[in-house]
Amino acid sequence: MSARRPLRAVLRQTTERLSLYLPILVMAVLALGSWWLVRNAPRAPGLTGAQPVRHEPDYFMRDFAVKNFDATGRLKSEVRGAVMRHYPDTETLEIDEVRMRALGQDGRWSVATARRALSNADGSEVQLFGNAVVTREPLPPQPGKTPQPRMEFRGEFLHAFTQTERVRSNQPVTLIRGDDHFTADAMEYDNVEQVLQMRGRVRGILMPKPGR
Repeated sequence: MSARRPLRAVLRQTTERLSLYLPILVMAVLALGSWWLVRNAPRAPGLTGAQPVRHEPDYFMRDFAVKNFDATGRLKSEVRGAVMRHYPDTETLEIDEVRMRALGQDGRWSVATARRALSNADGSEVQLFGNAVVTREPLPPQPGKTPQPRMEFRGEFLHAFTQTERVRSNQPVTLIRGDDHFTADAMEYDNVEQVLQMRGRVRGILMPKPGR
């Protein structure tokens, strides 16, 4: 009987100790189980991380016309096209069979046409691709102003800046100014400053003026 008492005392003491640590062990097992479930549970589609934005249009228009007027109701610009696509990743507009016109600071209209155009959001920068043509109306004689003949730029690529009234290209272009013809490998024209730069192989045909 004396040998059984120490064994019972040891068992009772061990049981009491286990009862003290049992809640901690249960909590640890539950925590590990929760961590395993979270780690292996399938993620919701919207929580898989930021997806790269693809270059795809989010809306388009067909056979459209957009006009812009000033505070007095005078027409300032107009854009027409067969199809327009808006790309949210670059905030650009792509227009097929485009025709644009804008009123310059000197009161002359500029008209641009091309098979395709790529414009920024506010239309201040337009790239014209495929049979691109930009024309400026003539400026007749007026007091204090120098007469300006009709101008026409032609090329497979023209880069127009509508607000600053500039046209440039890094590809071969043809310039028709009145009856004169010029060709060059690249050019840049500033209508406000009345400066034309032609680079590369520049050729020109100057027609005699009437009465000379």
